[in-house]
Amino acid sequence: MTRILLLLFAALTCVAATQAAEPSEEYYSLVDKADKAIKDGEWSNAEAIILEAMRLEPANPSNILLMSNLGMTQFYAGRDSVALSTLNAAHAMAPASVTVLQNRARVLTEMSRTHEALRDYSHALSLDSTLVESRFYRAMLSLQEGDTSTVESDLKILKRISPDTRLTLLAEATYQSMTGHLREAITAYTKLIAQDSEARFLSARAACYLGTGQLAEASEDIAQALEKDPTDGETYLYRAILNKMRYRQKDAEEDGMRAIQLGIPAERVKALIR
Repeated sequence: MTRILLLLFAALTCVAATQAAEPSEEYYSLVDKADKAIKDGEWSNAEAIILEAMRLEPANPSNILLMSNLGMTQFYAGRDSVALSTLNAAHAMAPASVTVLQNRARVLTEMSRTHEALRDYSHALSLDSTLVESRFYRAMLSLQEGDTSTVESDLKILKRISPDTRLTLLAEATYQSMTGHLREAITAYTKLIAQDSEARFLSARAACYLGTGQLAEASEDIAQALEKDPTDGETYLYRAILNKMRYRQKDAEEDGMRAIQLGIPAERVKALIR
């Protein structure tokens, strides 16, 4: 697939190599339509429009970004392998494009190809060290791989170039909680929640509160998280643990069953509330 895309794009570019005209209004109109289709989640429509724009002006340098967007529409549509082929072709044509590298890293991450995703994020950062998202995602993947030195280095840089922003606070909270520094994690989550009180952040802070024995605080966060998202199995698991800690075994078992129904592995639930 990658080879086909490369040959197609190269052939189209050769045909139009002598054309140096400014992009047409029709091209801009197609780009706007593609952006709207992506925003609306109309993946197949967006793909068709992007391909139409590229065929209309094959020599337009903006087609690299369109090709990157094409890969992401294919990814959002659940066609991971096709998306990766498209992004591989885009990278072959524009190896210094950090947008292509970041998009390909995202696809590779979802395909559980962690080492390749880390390589792309690192390459993007070598081209532009100020990329906050690339540094955040590299830190999180490195944490998953047990590479704490990279996590600590990236976190230090994030705190310097993007202090107290959402991604920096989330990186700090995740790192501190994963390494057992629960009070430091609570501090970071509290700052994060002040900016963005998503259910998942409330639930994560509740888990930290449970670990420090702050049951009233955990209970409050769990209640707020379930109000925002009553379908999150992880939060029901935390409420099951909370009920167990309060010696409400029947309530704990009921919440445990609910967590299992919502996708939490039964073995994990049973081990925590047994």
